[in-house]
Amino acid sequence: MQKAPNKIILGIDPGTIVMGYGLITVNNNTISLLELGVLKPGNVKDSYKKLQLIFNTVSGLITKYQPTDFAIEAPFFGKNVQSMLKLGRAQGVAIAAAMRHGLEVTEYSPKKVKQSVTGNGNADKEQVMKMLQTLLSFKHSTKQFDATDALAVAICHHFQTNAVLGKIKGGLKGWDEFIKKNPGRVSHK
Repeated sequence: MQKAPNKIILGIDPGTIVMGYGLITVNNNTISLLELGVLKPGNVKDSYKKLQLIFNTVSGLITKYQPTDFAIEAPFFGKNVQSMLKLGRAQGVAIAAAMRHGLEVTEYSPKKVKQSVTGNGNADKEQVMKMLQTLLSFKHSTKQFDATDALAVAICHHFQTNAVLGKIKGGLKGWDEFIKKNPGRVSHK
């Protein structure tokens, strides 16, 4: 019998034209790809039906995979107010679906996601996809960047919640304080 994963993380890249989603499992810090895909609400004319489709899709993913964690990319501020409003609505209904299922929501800026996955906050979508392919050993030839962006959000969440300094209670102020509080974890070579 296969042991249940320690964590299942659902990452969402919100959008009213294309919404990406990615799910990973984490078993003893080993990350595996569970599911990757896109929803295309842009094919629906009625803007409220698009939002309903996003809500229902996110709810369906949560019901099917039972994630322990939910992470979503925060909208970046653009010049087009109408686009920002639509993106904010898409993000809001995805968040509402997660909360409806009792999941805590964590939001990451696009720059934070890129930094966490590639080491470069200004990486392009191709670089992010290639790093994900390396990290997760998968071949995804199609250029569904919304899907890989969502997967990057899930990976970012894993990295952020498992950072060495992030695990220590009380918020350390730097490495000196970490060393003082954790002398057994320091190697003197």
